[in-house]
Amino acid sequence: MPHVLLVEDDASVRDGMELVLRRHNYDVAAAATGEQALALLAGPQGGTVDLAVVDLMLPGINGFEVCHRIRARSTMPLIMLTARGDDHDIVTGLEAGADDYVIKPVTARVLEARIRAALRRAEPAALCTPGEDHAGLVIDRGALTVTRTGTPVALPPMELRLLLELSASPGRVFSREQLLESIWDSDYLGDSRLVDAAVSRLRTKIEEIPARPRYIQTVRGFGYRFGPL
Repeated sequence: MPHVLLVEDDASVRDGMELVLRRHNYDVAAAATGEQALALLAGPQGGTVDLAVVDLMLPGINGFEVCHRIRARSTMPLIMLTARGDDHDIVTGLEAGADDYVIKPVTARVLEARIRAALRRAEPAALCTPGEDHAGLVIDRGALTVTRTGTPVALPPMELRLLLELSASPGRVFSREQLLESIWDSDYLGDSRLVDAAVSRLRTKIEEIPARPRYIQTVRGFGYRFGPL
């Protein structure tokens, strides 16, 4: 039974979402504030949480900061809830570490489907030839580990899948739409912000100078390619 952390300050919305998720056989831990959510994660229950759904507009510690703090300590999938389709909020949330977003009001069916999809994408990727050394960036596809100059790099599932996809074909240019379809799914086509944010976060972890990437280059007007410079 997947364990979901639900962080939502509106009691009626929180109770409704919790009820629906429990009906779909999720174990739910609910929090009304960012402080409560972080305290729960720091306690005995924290190690059992598989995914977090975080409202951005929380009292006290807001959802952006909650996502940032969760991502600093965990690679679990993160879905943010936002009451507005504002590009700035969405991009900021993705940059804070969220893997996906849902705009409120959202139906229970849609939320459950997005949670199910995020958990599915977090499952181990298919095994391939291990131990690829890309000029100091070593990708072990069998163990699903990444090291840079000998130092382990912890990557959330979406960023790891993105790196595996790009590095499987060095030099090939992938459009954002191709990456959305292969790593996310067809429901996300057209939302290139997910790809750009994931690439940006990935670069901060594998590049020595993220602003001058060595491993993942941008091909203007099209997408990205992998190939150590």
